[in-house]
Amino acid sequence: MTAIGIYGSAGRMGRAIAGAIVDQGAVLAGGCEAGGDPLALARIADVLVDFSTASALDAHLVAARTAGTPLVIGTTGLSAAQHAAIDEVARDVAILQTGNTSLGVTLLGMLVREAAAKLGADWDIEVVEMHHRHKVDAPSGTALLLGEAAAAGRGAPLSELRVDGRGGLTGARSDGTIGLASLRGGSVIGDHSVIFAGEGERIELNHRADDRSIFARGAVKAALWLADRPAGRYRMGDVLGL
Repeated sequence: MTAIGIYGSAGRMGRAIAGAIVDQGAVLAGGCEAGGDPLALARIADVLVDFSTASALDAHLVAARTAGTPLVIGTTGLSAAQHAAIDEVARDVAILQTGNTSLGVTLLGMLVREAAAKLGADWDIEVVEMHHRHKVDAPSGTALLLGEAAAAGRGAPLSELRVDGRGGLTGARSDGTIGLASLRGGSVIGDHSVIFAGEGERIELNHRADDRSIFARGAVKAALWLADRPAGRYRMGDVLGL
């Protein structure tokens, strides 16, 4: 059976993943928290799953590369430099990085990309997300994933089309832009809506997460899929064959 190691094993997602590992016929190789030895875990695991913190990612990348162990990264709030580091390490080991391990969100991203490709720039796109009051990064990794899907449908990088949290006198909206708005409160696990607003009509694509276990199951599915892949950078869509 595939042995899965967890970085961030004591957190909410880490604990949920530990339970999902057994349910999907794999075994838990062990866990690692801040102050632990990421390389020791990498050496005994067949594949690693990282749901820790952005500040810990660099050490986990080094450990995965040194041990030659595939790595699923579900940690959000990553910098451009960290994405570049992931690209570099992926030359030597298989890495799957995603803003959301939910299979439903993965499919939603595909639908958003297709809709953005079919509708013209006169259809305004807004991505709205809400999470619990303790979430620190905004927009969420999932909102950025969906924004990137919409931008890909329009044939441009999100950085060229993105408009964050409007306030004050903003003036008329520019055609083709993609708005992102973040809400925080209560115990909301994760709600995401992508709104396509045209003249006289509107399309809304939504995903509601009612239980954190959906992310854990998706993370384990991704880990099992990644365990025997060659070096390279992968995404959740690859797991579903999209």
